[in-house]
Amino acid sequence: MSEKKSIKLRAKLKGDTTEVKSLIKHPMETGRRKDKTSGELIPAHFIQQVVCKHQGKVVLSADWGGSVSKNPYLAFDLPGGAAGDDVELTWTDNLGESDSATTQIR
Repeated sequence: MSEKKSIKLRAKLKGDTTEVKSLIKHPMETGRRKDKTSGELIPAHFIQQVVCKHQGKVVLSADWGGSVSKNPYLAFDLPGGAAGDDVELTWTDNLGESDSATTQIR
């Protein structure tokens, strides 16, 4: 059984820039919210680092915390790029879990 990816990633060439859009499926728990039934705190579980690479070179590195919303959306413009180039997005969370996705610029 294959594990479902947590990242939807798109990269589209628009003139001389590449528009990168991603949606990451993640609970993003702060550790301060209480479970409605038990009343106990839900343990912290959030993305700490996001890295995006274009053709293997880091073009974006972001440190996140518990204040980022559940299932975060990230979009940015990448100078340059060409159709067929690889764009990779990777995240790592505070529990040591991680995921990555690669797409080609269209």
